[in-house]
Amino acid sequence: MDTLETYRQIIETVLDEYTRIPYAHGDFHTEAVFDRVKDRYLLVNVGWDNGRRVHGSLVHIDIINGKLWIQRDGTEHGVAKELVKAGIPKDRIVLAFHPPEIRPHTEYAVA
Repeated sequence: MDTLETYRQIIETVLDEYTRIPYAHGDFHTEAVFDRVKDRYLLVNVGWDNGRRVHGSLVHIDIINGKLWIQRDGTEHGVAKELVKAGIPKDRIVLAFHPPEIRPHTEYAVA
């Protein structure tokens, strides 16, 4: 199996776990959205909480030039740590939610 396919499977497995976590309040859930053609992977919260609509991105990951660009990470512990634990090297993960000048000071890829 090639590296890109391995990355896709790891991302999908890690994100799919979040769809199984129930929320303690509100009437909403997390949906996984996987686009293997454009290599975009999202977790989206959908539903209602105290009469207010809940709809927003929890996690957004793109695969760009063979690297995982984490565009948004609203998880408690950080999805990058889970991706590394699942076998993706830190130098293949870009924390895109950090400004470019901050990225060299992380343990992850700059771009």
